[in-house]
Amino acid sequence: MNNKEFVADLAQRAGYTQADTQKMVTALVEEMGEHFENGDSVQVTNFGTFEVKKRLERIVTNPATQQRMLVPPKLVLNFKPAALLKETLKNS
Repeated sequence: MNNKEFVADLAQRAGYTQADTQKMVTALVEEMGEHFENGDSVQVTNFGTFEVKKRLERIVTNPATQQRMLVPPKLVLNFKPAALLKETLKNS
């Protein structure tokens, strides 16, 4: 499902226009992005928790050349699904 399909489906379910729904989705994503930039986690009830984690610097090996490289530390977004979502997916 791409963004256009998602917005169309959400608009139909919520009873809003697609333009209004697109604005709400954009606002939601921007707000979540601001929280991630601050290092905060975002919890969505019955869905899960998004949180920013720091991956430490590590050494990796290129399998083709066997050359070792240092990968710098970086921030990654992690998602932990809620128990209800896990159970729903498990039973379907």
